[in-house]
Amino acid sequence: MTLTLTQALMLAGAAVLLALLVQGWWISRKAGPRRPEPDSLQRQEPGLGGKGERSAEGSVMESVLDVLHEGDAAAAHANAHADTLPMVVRKAQSTQRRSGPRLDALIDVIAVLHVESPVSGDAALQHLPASRRAGTKPLAIEGLNTETGEWELPVAGERYGEFQAGLQMVNRAGPLGEIEYSEWVQKVQAFADGVGAMADFPDMLEAVARARELDQFASANDAQLAVGLKAKGAAWTLGFVTQAAAKRGLVPGALPGRLVLPGAEEGEPPMLVLQYDPQAALAEEGEAPPLREATLLFDVPQTPESQEPFAALQEVARLLARDLEAEVVDGGGRPLGPHGFAAIHEELGRLYKVLASRDLAAGSAVARRLFS
Repeated sequence: MTLTLTQALMLAGAAVLLALLVQGWWISRKAGPRRPEPDSLQRQEPGLGGKGERSAEGSVMESVLDVLHEGDAAAAHANAHADTLPMVVRKAQSTQRRSGPRLDALIDVIAVLHVESPVSGDAALQHLPASRRAGTKPLAIEGLNTETGEWELPVAGERYGEFQAGLQMVNRAGPLGEIEYSEWVQKVQAFADGVGAMADFPDMLEAVARARELDQFASANDAQLAVGLKAKGAAWTLGFVTQAAAKRGLVPGALPGRLVLPGAEEGEPPMLVLQYDPQAALAEEGEAPPLREATLLFDVPQTPESQEPFAALQEVARLLARDLEAEVVDGGGRPLGPHGFAAIHEELGRLYKVLASRDLAAGSAVARRLFS
């Protein structure tokens, strides 16, 4: 069969048109947001906070942070084969029965409540304030257990020979004010009347002055260390970001727009947080806006130095930048390299020392309460 010139030209045109269509599809695909791999979508992602979940994840991942201290050869081998950054799980053995933070004169204004005879825990619980806050400040009432000799939050079935009531002087909402102090006095006095105690309150003006001084220190030494991740080319879908973050141990947080690397202990603040546009998390499926940037950070006063959060941040940032085809940048959008990280590390070391000098070591219970 012999093709005419017209037929040959038509076939050639069809071939060119097909090539253009294929090229357009490829360009459109490359220009669109990066999407997760289908196989990974079928994998069950780790959940929030359960001991079993963290143990299972830890069993399949070798600690990059621990390897950093095992010698150059071992570290090189581990880093060459480790595709994920695990959580560092250090379970502390607690001997305290206390179910809440212990009052501390460093950050709490404390009133002593004297009783003539021991009071049952049931009676104390019945008269506790309905709200455990005065304004924006947490308050707590502890009892001195007659059997153990320990201060603790009242427990049913126990007996207490004395009580103390505390009000936190400073948090991230600011210092204690006179109105908050007066509200606290009213609530504590009502409790004292209920259990038959005599309350001895500290001077209000002195307490407010102490709160202002402590707030000045806290404001000057509060920090969240953050680096940015900025897409070099195509934007990302939320699923693509979640998939990449899950490889590094980050799971959805309680708030939209946050993926977190859980702390070493259940109930602790997260070690790292990856923040992105919360609208992407709140949007209906298929309607989420594409993402071009995210922020990786850790809360310095909330995270123990011993857990090496800065090393974890650098490693997770490096791995996410590779997987997302992103650039690591500082707060001003400038590329952040080894020299920039070295300068941050030096400043971070200074901050750790300043906090420790005031008995507010990063990650301690008192620091977590103050910087909350």
